[in-house]
Amino acid sequence: MSDSWNPNQYEKFKNERSQPFFDLLDFIKPEKFASAIDLGCGTGELTRAMHDRFHPAFTLGMDSSPAMLAKAAEFSSHTISFAQDNIDAWEKPSSFDLIISNAALQWSPGHPALFARLKKSLRSGGQLAVQMPMNHDFPTHILSSAMSYEDRWKTALNGKVYDKPKTMLTVEDYASLLFKLGFKEQRVELKVYGHILQSREDVIEWVRGSMLTYFEKNMTAENYSAFLAEYRERLFAILPDEKPFFYPFKRIFIWARA
Repeated sequence: MSDSWNPNQYEKFKNERSQPFFDLLDFIKPEKFASAIDLGCGTGELTRAMHDRFHPAFTLGMDSSPAMLAKAAEFSSHTISFAQDNIDAWEKPSSFDLIISNAALQWSPGHPALFARLKKSLRSGGQLAVQMPMNHDFPTHILSSAMSYEDRWKTALNGKVYDKPKTMLTVEDYASLLFKLGFKEQRVELKVYGHILQSREDVIEWVRGSMLTYFEKNMTAENYSAFLAEYRERLFAILPDEKPFFYPFKRIFIWARA
């Protein structure tokens, strides 16, 4: 399985993808943090922005993509480092005062168990701040999920399917989960970002840098190229041909204190 993350493709909509991160930072209560970790740090630029804002004594950026970490290296310092690891199994009991994750946890399965590990990895009084896309009910994601179940593409995916609704909980379920896990305080909100794109073609470019990486990662180059061509044709039969194109994008914000 290859590293399908392309930093240049991901950053085609850099400003649009960055704004939710800065909105997430507003959820965090400024305190003296001895240690912070950014799970799914990507290119590291936003990790550095968080570090410069809250000044933890030490910040670790973690990502599974070597391509992303290669770019993140330029933001390293004596108080910031980056490492490769897998969020799906990550756990460091009582190790961090601040755990932040921006647009990454939606890729991980088993969210009740995942958030339990995050809670366990916080020190007493530590803060958790998470932002995740919740656009899996938009045509872009509904179509890709449906195609992954079709025989041709399921075979190309080696029997795998893309089904984000089975990964993500509802907004109210996340709030209930935080309560059941024993967080002392919480704030859970859903926000819709209205992105004004030049055309619906930009929607394809957007998801190529995020959601469609699942297909690129799990398919041969030839199969992915054929998949992308059919996906574009079928998606454009659904999305209106409007210029500019208004792309509503939902995101969930989760803040909690251990």
